[in-house]
Amino acid sequence: MWTTEHRRVHKRKALRYPSDLTDAEWTLVAPLIPPARRGGRPRDVNMREVLNAVFYLLSTGCQWDALPKDLPPKSTVYDYFSLWRSDRTLLRLHQALYVQVREAARRTAEPTVAILDSQSAKAAPKRGASIDPQGYDAGKKVTGRKRHIVVDTFGLLLNVVVHRANRQDRDGIRRLLRDAKRRFPSIIKLFADAGYQGPRVADIGAWQIEIVKRTEAHNFIVLPKRWIVERTFAWITRNRRLARDFERYACTVVAFIRLAMIRIMLRHLTKPIPCS
Repeated sequence: MWTTEHRRVHKRKALRYPSDLTDAEWTLVAPLIPPARRGGRPRDVNMREVLNAVFYLLSTGCQWDALPKDLPPKSTVYDYFSLWRSDRTLLRLHQALYVQVREAARRTAEPTVAILDSQSAKAAPKRGASIDPQGYDAGKKVTGRKRHIVVDTFGLLLNVVVHRANRQDRDGIRRLLRDAKRRFPSIIKLFADAGYQGPRVADIGAWQIEIVKRTEAHNFIVLPKRWIVERTFAWITRNRRLARDFERYACTVVAFIRLAMIRIMLRHLTKPIPCS
């Protein structure tokens, strides 16, 4: 059964906002935040509050100007978000937590099986032109951008690429798979749908590709392995910032997807284990 201590640690209702970091989550994240640069003035910004603000944006989907007054100002939050997006801090944070989750599950840090899929996200109206172009996905009748992700058998993100929605699946994933193979050379098998058939995918890595085709039946059927990546997309789009494409830059979408997975892994790592 759950003890009073379990409930105290895991309770989120006592937080100021549901998206705020708990003490246990911050303990995991704090050592991974880059220190202040040498030679400058001492850092006077509460980095936990900066992360709370970024997670608030991710969870609620609010505008940058609509951040609550009790969080750091928009300019401070955006400066750190932009820095972490460009200097690969979010990627390093994601990778460090990923290894911890795998090890907590008594698995090796390097996955051997991966699942690949894409999602076309409808673009929201934006002020001014988008820096990275959007497109029309005729198959799904969506104007916006396409998100390709590779996940492991837990549904945890291995890599992500975002581009305009009118590119074919097999044409848009070369960089995605090359990076995934470079970071995780242990992958020997890849599950994907029929959109990824062909030599352009097979030639990228020395792995076995299994195509899981959709059924012709009109009723709902769970497809082997494919349900894992579909569940990951459901996890991601629970965050209102990612329910549609609100961003001018594709790299910002990638950053928020990584942040969504960071939140999931933090909650997994700090989840108390009930007493039997």
